[in-house]
Amino acid sequence: MQIADFIAMLEEIAPPELAEEFDCGRIGLIIEGNEEVNLVCCALDATLSVVRAAVAKGADMLVVHHTPLWDPLTRIGGESGRVIGTALAAGLNIYVMHTNFDHAEGGINDALAETLHLTDIIPLSLGVIGTLTLSLDKVADLLGAPLRVYGDVRVPCRLAVAGGSCFSYGHICEAEAQGAEAFLSAELKHSVIRSSGIPLIESTHYATEAPGMRMLAMRMGWTFFEDIPAMVQH
Repeated sequence: MQIADFIAMLEEIAPPELAEEFDCGRIGLIIEGNEEVNLVCCALDATLSVVRAAVAKGADMLVVHHTPLWDPLTRIGGESGRVIGTALAAGLNIYVMHTNFDHAEGGINDALAETLHLTDIIPLSLGVIGTLTLSLDKVADLLGAPLRVYGDVRVPCRLAVAGGSCFSYGHICEAEAQGAEAFLSAELKHSVIRSSGIPLIESTHYATEAPGMRMLAMRMGWTFFEDIPAMVQH
């Protein structure tokens, strides 16, 4: 498949216009490689280990959720330089689907809800709410990561979920107004805990977003690379 046709297919899955304003210039084809796409790999992040694995497999395209090039480059070196150099040397395209895939039907948040077997789902501006009937221990098992729980979560309950670092006062207030009795996301700050009117459940950024890319790869017949960040004990 020609690269233009492949990109058109991805834009049907996650239309660029769904992306948040801050993603301008950070989604789409970030690194250009071969013009013909035959073998596709997928991951949450374009880390050096993932890029090397994709190259070793002979991939022409790596589809990821997070861009490896967030800030404008003034020099090429370090981890990002090695990612760029490895991809360019092998002709590997890297395509990013970020907040447009958060909002897309069947995207990051829908996949998270499906992973947790939520029912009676309604959308939020960033995330969804559904009925949780599983224990929190089972939720942790399904996500493959431990949970930190702030407040008394009683199951069954109406649970708001949002992939990534989506704990904010505004998001929590919106979820509560729509009937959420608890909120699950990642990267929770102390100030948000103090201001929340509902219990909060903190998982990891990877655990809440990887299901979306994993399900996309399964649906499309791509190879998915797990690249779970190491847990640091303090």
